[in-house]
Amino acid sequence: MPEQPPYLRIADELRRRIAEREWTPGDRLPSRAQIGQEHGVGENVVRRAQELLISQGVLEGRAGSGTYVAEPRQRVRMVRSAAREQPDSSPFWADMKAVGRNGGWESRTDAKVPAPAEIAARLGIGGGELCVRTIYEFLADRRPVQLSTSWEPYDLTGGTLVVLPEGGPHAGAGVVNRMAEIGVIVSHAVEQPEPRQATVEEASLLGIHKAALVTHIRRTYYSDQGQPVETADIIVPAALCEIVYEIPINR
Repeated sequence: MPEQPPYLRIADELRRRIAEREWTPGDRLPSRAQIGQEHGVGENVVRRAQELLISQGVLEGRAGSGTYVAEPRQRVRMVRSAAREQPDSSPFWADMKAVGRNGGWESRTDAKVPAPAEIAARLGIGGGELCVRTIYEFLADRRPVQLSTSWEPYDLTGGTLVVLPEGGPHAGAGVVNRMAEIGVIVSHAVEQPEPRQATVEEASLLGIHKAALVTHIRRTYYSDQGQPVETADIIVPAALCEIVYEIPINR
């Protein structure tokens, strides 16, 4: 059996000491030099171990201060289900209300943005064709817990009252309800979740470590004619949220 990498051994040791309450939430850990000397490893090994535990929500780093045992945080439940689409509410608001949080979001829409190759393929349009792009930052009690970038073909909604997802009389109504206003019936969505590490930009926006684990969900809505009408990249941080899929059973 291959020997465990030193940084994983140190991470396990730090995790054990926290579990045995040698250090409790809010406590500052000894310096990396002290920990390294105690365990016979270099400071870089300790740094990697701490970065791993920070990404898992066990520790938190404070710039200019040190590394601390993280306070327990209630993870937000994100329910993924097309059945949760409501004409007068948002599934995100419902999720936040269920855990006693105030949900909301901030957004920025850019019209007539050329579609990158991957987005064009997902929407079944030509590369460079114009889209409406909306960037979202979803908030729980004013703290970011999810990111999303949405793309819709401009040819589909251009010149209608729903061309801006967060503007006009149907602002914030969601893809399904907005498309219904222009006679497009959304029949289903396809989601492809994939775990990965956060990018530097994502980590900065979400307030997490740059190596933290996130779930990247590629979601595409389809009309009853099989036409993609919207696609989005949704970023959910593992330390802050748990993802639950509801699967309706047709009888």
